[in-house]
Amino acid sequence: MSELRDVTAAFLTQCDALDDAVAARDDTDWRRATPAAGWDVADQVAHLAWTDEVALLACADPTRFQELVAQAMTTPDIVDLEAHRWASRPRAELLATWREGRRRLVEALESRPGDAGRIPWFGPPMSARSMATARLMETWAHAQDVYDALGLARPTNEGLGDIAHLGVRTRDFAYGINDVPPPTEEFRIELADGEGALSTWGPPDAAGRVEGDLEEFVLLVTQRRSADDLNLRFEGEARTWATIAQAFAGRPGRRGASS
Repeated sequence: MSELRDVTAAFLTQCDALDDAVAARDDTDWRRATPAAGWDVADQVAHLAWTDEVALLACADPTRFQELVAQAMTTPDIVDLEAHRWASRPRAELLATWREGRRRLVEALESRPGDAGRIPWFGPPMSARSMATARLMETWAHAQDVYDALGLARPTNEGLGDIAHLGVRTRDFAYGINDVPPPTEEFRIELADGEGALSTWGPPDAAGRVEGDLEEFVLLVTQRRSADDLNLRFEGEARTWATIAQAFAGRPGRRGASS
């Protein structure tokens, strides 16, 4: 696993890459539909800006954050509502808010005392490093929606291994959120990056196995591609996991929305 500052650096790299891809786009591209139903490019950027602000709130004021969680419980479409509300801002204002918000979030995470306790979230509470990884994961995922909509190749895969690790760690969460009992045994997961370096998890003799490309695995656990669209290989119970894997909190649905 990477250290906290490595993860926050990867997070900022992914943010900056997406920022560069959208900042100079015209209104047609800004309002171009993305693979997430009902969301255009502006909604995707707005969602990231909003969730960075919410993450900062969770770090700084857990009581107020829990009030937001309670609101979310009674407003199932809060993610859509906030995305559309933030996306209605002038583009320059939204981009400036997003830039400032991610900067402040990174400062809060990197300066968080070791004895400050875990940070509450819509899923299980997290350490500062895990929160940074969650923000990295979500930025990577929503950026994929934008790149797909605009027909762009992804400019960077910084932090891919940390997102994959999060996808592995959330295996049982994905089973639970889908009301499926999780397996009692670990899976063996073997993933190679673009240069052939291998990352592994779980015992070598496990019956449940996943093998293949690191980026494809991240596309799977962020629900940006289905297993049928990828060349990953699954054995045993891992075949079931392939249909429900998710690295993000909340019910499955909005392609990895955070709540």
